[in-house]
Parts: sequence; structure tokens; C-alpha cells
Amino acid sequence: MTRAPLVFITGASSGIGQALAARYHAAGYRLALAARRGAEVTAWAQSQGIAAEEFAVYAADVRDVASITGAGRDCIASQGVPDVVIANAGISVGIDTAVLDDLEVMRATYETNNLGMAATFQPFVRAMCERGSGRLVGIASVAGIRGLPGHGAYCSSKAAVISYCESLRGECRPHGVKVVTIAPGYIDTPLTRHNRYGMPFLMAPERFAHKAFDAIAAGASFRTIPWQMGVVSKLLRMLPNALFDAVLAGRPRKRRLGE
Repeated sequence: MTRAPLVFITGASSGIGQALAARYHAAGYRLALAARRGAEVTAWAQSQGIAAEEFAVYAADVRDVASITGAGRDCIASQGVPDVVIANAGISVGIDTAVLDDLEVMRATYETNNLGMAATFQPFVRAMCERGSGRLVGIASVAGIRGLPGHGAYCSSKAAVISYCESLRGECRPHGVKVVTIAPGYIDTPLTRHNRYGMPFLMAPERFAHKAFDAIAAGASFRTIPWQMGVVSKLLRMLPNALFDAVLAGRPRKRRLGE
């Protein structure tokens, strides 16, 4: 009997990751769910009525290379090579470069959003390329298009995600493996609910997951969700620096750690 396809998702304990897990389950996928709070993910899966044989949970921290790469190897050993791997785990905290302690916030952001993404993909790249199929999905952000005041760590980390996935896409293309970059706009998750500025085109995570599922299935190289934020981000990219700076003058800054 042919086994159902398998998706591996990091940051599956809440927000976008959890919504993606629900969407893939609805589509008939087996789930490999990685998160620091493994017990919470298990409880969620059971509350959704997902049968024990249809999911596995891997307690792992993407900032710990040994932890997350080990989870990937465990997934391959117990469930097989996934059809889709979604590096979704990420953090978003404001920083002030004038504050020494905020450099540690920047370190944590890069370790989570960038090194953590590469470490998530690492166990699967060779196996997918040898098989000749698969999807590696990096969750970026429209915040990676231009830098926002007080948001230097997050914006630069997501800009790096876009470039990294673009590089990886070129490496994997000859082997039949597609690399998909998804750039969410404002999604209603715990990461955004404490923002102190307007969030145009705010989208529910469930709706985002439906759109992302379609983009991943289509093998899109890059997709902004919702599309309206894609238009906004392109317009911002086109603005001369002086005009861009004027538009953002006085905009509230991202909350720093502890604020």
C-alpha cells in the first residue's frame, strides 16, 4: 500500500506552523512536527483528532544545530524522507543598536531565522536530490524587502532568508528539488499581536496556510501572501531612499525585548 506523503514543519506549536500542519493534514499528509514545546504539539494534534500513526513530534530547538539536524535524521529513520520540508520557526523582536544587550537579541534572531533554517534543511537536501523530488520551503517576510526602523535584526534576517533560498534553489534545481520562498505579510499570530503600528491586510493564519499550500504545491519560486502586500513591498522597494525615509518618519518602532 502506498504511504501518504509526508511534510516536516518547524515552529509547529503555534501560529503559521500550526495552521500549516492543519492544512497539510486536511490534504492527507502525514505530519512530522518539530518544536521546542513538543508536549504542546502532541496535545494539539490529539485535540484535532489526528491518529497516532499520522503524526510524529520531534522536540528540537532550531538554534541548536545538533538538536534540529538530529530531529531531521530521526524523521528520515522513522517516517521516511519528507515530500515537503517547511522551515517556519522564527522570532521577531525589535532592537536598538545603541543598547549593548540588544546585540544578543540580534544573535538569537540570526541563529533562529537563518542558521536554524539551513540546519532544518540540511538532513534532507541530499536525500531529496538523490530521490529527484521534494519541496524545501523557507518562510521569509515582506519585512525582508526593506529595512524598518527598530526592526534591524528581523528585517535583515528575512532579507537573508530570501537570498539564501534563492541560492539553494539554484543548487537544487538540477536534481528535481524545488525551493519555495514564502513571504508573509501581516498574519494574526502571537508574533504580531503586540505590534504598536498599523498592519494592513492582516490575514488569519488559516487563510494564509491555504494560500501557502497552493503556492508550495505549484512549486512557486517566490510568493508574497497576501498578494496586496506584495504590491506594497514592490512599491516600497521602488521608492528613492529620501522618500522612503520620509514615509517612515515617526513610525512606531518594533517592541524590544521586555517592552
